[in-house]
Amino acid sequence: MRVPLSGLPGRVTIYEVGPRDGLQNEKAVVPVDVKSEFVTRLARAGLRTIETTSFVHPRWVPQLADAEDLLDVLPRSPDLRYPVLVPNERGLERALSNGVTEIAIFGSATESFARRNLNRSVDESIAMFAPVVERAHSEGLWVRAYISMVCGDPWEGDVPIEQVVSVASRLMDLGCSQLSLGDTIGVGTPGHVTALIEALGAAGIGPGRLAVHFHDTYGQALANTLAALRAGVTVVDASAGGIGGCPYAESATGNLPTEDLVWMLHGLGIETGVDLDALVATSRWMARHLGRPSPSRVVQALSAKADGPG
Repeated sequence: MRVPLSGLPGRVTIYEVGPRDGLQNEKAVVPVDVKSEFVTRLARAGLRTIETTSFVHPRWVPQLADAEDLLDVLPRSPDLRYPVLVPNERGLERALSNGVTEIAIFGSATESFARRNLNRSVDESIAMFAPVVERAHSEGLWVRAYISMVCGDPWEGDVPIEQVVSVASRLMDLGCSQLSLGDTIGVGTPGHVTALIEALGAAGIGPGRLAVHFHDTYGQALANTLAALRAGVTVVDASAGGIGGCPYAESATGNLPTEDLVWMLHGLGIETGVDLDALVATSRWMARHLGRPSPSRVVQALSAKADGPG
């Protein structure tokens, strides 16, 4: 049953990260044909923005070493967007040579994670991103910035809101079009999320330029998403089946499952363009390839209903 709440958007864009963020931490390499089929099924389910891969050095993320091969075989359509993660100028060159039109850079609100994830300080990472964004703009590319550890950091503890706003402002000043707020270890709560979005707005980064990327480590991802929607955000990152995490932060488990997000949004009368049944079938298919059940509550519930007793 759809029962709308006041103060929420009529439509939300789901930024699907399963093929990249979802699979990047898998120990066994997933074949290109399986990845391509995964993206194809996600697109058939109605997802229009699918982050497919990353042009990081294969030594750091072996799972994504096949980026060029995957992009070569993906289905194409004018309404399908395939952003890729690009860490540096070398990665951008690879992306451009493969016809990529949308990229994302990946910054950190904390020094500890910046060192572990990029082997650089926050200042050094922003200096590294500057020519990437400048060149991307000169080539007509759309650029997103991720900022991780926006609520807490496993090495530094609570992260002050003003610290997040400072780093976020520096990333957006590079010329990025969108900023994705990453609660990488899932410690945020709705009040914190609301205060952060308000502080960013006061600094000139309004909700129309924001996306949210919540992990469900402490069961707060949907509550935090609702808080973000109430604050005016209309782009939400999610991973089909809830797969994935971050290879550089062991406590970064539990990506927000796309199915759980869609169930909530549809229940609120918010349009997504996503066929939930097709999405659940896709995640069940991928779970078989990964050799374990999906952690998504909605996938589990609808699967049990479809399979029947016994």
